[in-house]
Amino acid sequence: MTQIPQLRLSDGQHIPQIGFGTWALNGEVATQAVTRALEVGYRHLDMATLYDNEADIGRALAASGISRDELYLTSKVRHDDMAPDVARRALETTLADLGVDRLDLYLIHSPSVNRHGDAYIRCWEALQQFQAEGLVTSIGVSNFSDDHIAALRGATPVVNQIELHPTLGQPGLRAQMHARKIVVVSYSPLGQADDLTDQVVQEIAEASGRTPAQVVLRWHIQHGLVAIPRSSHPQRIAENLDIFDFELSDEQMELIDSMDESEPS
Repeated sequence: MTQIPQLRLSDGQHIPQIGFGTWALNGEVATQAVTRALEVGYRHLDMATLYDNEADIGRALAASGISRDELYLTSKVRHDDMAPDVARRALETTLADLGVDRLDLYLIHSPSVNRHGDAYIRCWEALQQFQAEGLVTSIGVSNFSDDHIAALRGATPVVNQIELHPTLGQPGLRAQMHARKIVVVSYSPLGQADDLTDQVVQEIAEASGRTPAQVVLRWHIQHGLVAIPRSSHPQRIAENLDIFDFELSDEQMELIDSMDESEPS
């Protein structure tokens, strides 16, 4: 089985550097995709209440025969559930749907300040309580700016999950998170079709004897990011994990870096 490297979090825990994303996978498609992911060696699953598929994933976990200690399970509290009592009920539902008694990582899905003001600050206090009770091991955030993180009270998030791929490299936000010792988790790590069809990626893939997706995922790994690719295609699920037996050169990394179109932070 593929040995997946892990990154140390600021709370002393470790997170696998690649996980399986589950957004927009529902019903039997979700169950089958997660089953395939577990078969080929993924142990880190990225989920969310908002995805409405945790019961589908729970069926795959129950049938897998894989012990809980081998898994790394992430979920997220959605923006409409940020009131502390509602967040607790949401977490309890997540645990029941997945058939587990704790999560490895629980995130606030979005600060959603336009709709909910500073509710994310109170929600963060609730997550710290869930952690103290042993319902979750580590806590973090998603889609947060540096200013949002600065407003939090108590513990510092161990991760910030953000959209990140070659054409949206977010170097400014990454640098801010690095300064806070917050690990960046990349969602949509393969970007849109333009990322994988870009001439830079295509030429590196051809030279490396790898798929464009493998090249881009390797770029994430070598930047010290956690990547959570998603697919329902059995072959691509396996290919996306098969990225730990080659390296990109410094020149190739710089060429992919040059694809960035992010607005300055």
